[in-house]
Amino acid sequence: MTHPLDNHPILRMNGAGNEILVLDLRGENYILPPQEACAIGALPGLHFDQLMVLHDPISSKDDAFMRIYNLDGSQSAACGNGTRCVAFVLAREGKPQLHLETEAGQIRTYQRTDTIFTVDMGPPRLNWREIPLAFATDTLDVKLIPEIQDAPTHFSAVSMGNPHAIFFVENVKFIDLEKIGPLIENHSLFPERANVSFAQIINSKEIQLRVWERGTGATKACGSAACATLVAAARSKRTGLEALIHLPGGDLQIKWKHDNHVEMTGPVEFEFETRLNKNFLETI
Repeated sequence: MTHPLDNHPILRMNGAGNEILVLDLRGENYILPPQEACAIGALPGLHFDQLMVLHDPISSKDDAFMRIYNLDGSQSAACGNGTRCVAFVLAREGKPQLHLETEAGQIRTYQRTDTIFTVDMGPPRLNWREIPLAFATDTLDVKLIPEIQDAPTHFSAVSMGNPHAIFFVENVKFIDLEKIGPLIENHSLFPERANVSFAQIINSKEIQLRVWERGTGATKACGSAACATLVAAARSKRTGLEALIHLPGGDLQIKWKHDNHVEMTGPVEFEFETRLNKNFLETI
């Protein structure tokens, strides 16, 4: 029996260093199971931070429905860097502006240059239930209880369609991300786990950021984390409503607009296209 993904093209890209795969399943009545997402990520050269899978749009006003997989097969409702990669792919079809639908709602994208795209990530969610957290609290200043050794004790919580914990620190270089990232990700405070960011304020318009992504691990960039960090920094008066976020893989310009939407602008790089074959299923 032929598998729907047999000999199917898949694109390897990156957004500010974020390792992205784009799999276009428009026209196919097939939803990728978590174990197959994991199997794709285990193939040589196809390790990913996020796998962006395109489906036929549910609404006639949208260009595609988008499912987002983490490396462990779990799904995320938002990925800004991956969405820019999708925008790059669909721009080749003559679509410089897009309406994409995800589990978290609609996302709009705009092409600025051949390789620079803006994503409207929508409004941040700041209520503890929306993030979600395990109990009612002021999400601007949450205490990490129980505490974790060597981890900061206070953070801000924001959802950009996925939960984020942002810790403001004096120097991000001194954070043992591999050690404390997974402990915070799976902390009892976060019923759906969390993306964990450590942010260093350089000045009112620049932030240095390191991110541990839920379901993926340490990553060179995370667009939704950059958005959540700007929101947390602006709420706490550390910055204004716009800042340049420096990540290990590159820079993202983030703006919290007066309509309460957060816009992210950054680069996209196409690396290569290859084809899957049914043999990858043997790794499951």
